[in-house]
Amino acid sequence: MAKVKQKAASKKPAEKFHFPLGKTNYMILVLGVILLIVGFVFMALPDDPDAFLTRTLAPIILVFSFLVVIPFGIMYKEKK
Repeated sequence: MAKVKQKAASKKPAEKFHFPLGKTNYMILVLGVILLIVGFVFMALPDDPDAFLTRTLAPIILVFSFLVVIPFGIMYKEKK
């Protein structure tokens, strides 16, 4: 059998860990969480379940927050 030669381990300095999310990402995510809280509060506010806040505005805010703001906060990359 042929023997495979292994390369000597190169000694590179360890790279410093860089967290992928920056300050702007966290601000966008906080905005998304605030919108979620506002949406759930609007959904629970009125006594009448057929009110505008409960049936229309709250679901729009929640869907916008879940499907637009939070994913945008995760995927946003600052231009250098």
